[in-house]
Amino acid sequence: MPELPEVETVVRALRPHVAGQRILSVEFRQPRILSGSPGRAARLLAGRRIAAVSRHGKFIVFDLEGLYLIVHLGMTGRLLLAREPWKHTHAVFRLERDLLLYDDPRQFGRIEVSETLPARVASLGPDALSVEAADFAGLLRARRSMIKPLLLNQRFLRGMGNIYTDEALYRAGIHPRAIASRLSRPRVLRLHAAMRQILEAAIRQGGSSVSDYVDAEGRKGFFQFEHRVYQKTGEPCPGCGRPIRRILVAQRATHYCPKCQRP
Repeated sequence: MPELPEVETVVRALRPHVAGQRILSVEFRQPRILSGSPGRAARLLAGRRIAAVSRHGKFIVFDLEGLYLIVHLGMTGRLLLAREPWKHTHAVFRLERDLLLYDDPRQFGRIEVSETLPARVASLGPDALSVEAADFAGLLRARRSMIKPLLLNQRFLRGMGNIYTDEALYRAGIHPRAIASRLSRPRVLRLHAAMRQILEAAIRQGGSSVSDYVDAEGRKGFFQFEHRVYQKTGEPCPGCGRPIRRILVAQRATHYCPKCQRP
């Protein structure tokens, strides 16, 4: 699933092309990916000007001056500036100068049109890329949950996913099953710094193309070549040489070094 760096990369690729353009027409080819009536959504969107494009956690938000178009890419969703739809294109946005396509082979993504940000978007926690260290420490102190599932909880902190949580915990030397409220302040600050550094580095490299992810112009990311533990089961740890292990934490596949990451 595209995480914060991938979604941010898509937004940055889209923004210079679509901001300021009007939506001439919209065709929804697969109702499953849309919240609400396709006909009503198409009518609401036609003629609207795209004032801004931004990221809210893992959501892409188009500000249409009094109306919001919200896109969640799910597992395999893509927003592409392209010339022609293809077999997995489920929504076609005809703009004044561009054709914007929503492709999604597995159809787990969602598109929503709303006059306000929906509760499921507005109620998310602070953004992982911008939360301050002191605020992050305060949030952790109040939670007796294991750190891995807590970081994945979008109501606690928005934007983190399996890839960057595993990588941040590794770089901070924290076991994925460590209890958040028991982490010392130096370890919390180390985790915060690792999280920010990894997210920023991944954005600079266009995200991680571990499956079929590409940005809005069809370009793959390169941060997957910087992964140290994610999907590295059995490979030597870059720090100590012991094999990377894969376990389940709250039903999520988790990769870590049993020596370098302490509870």
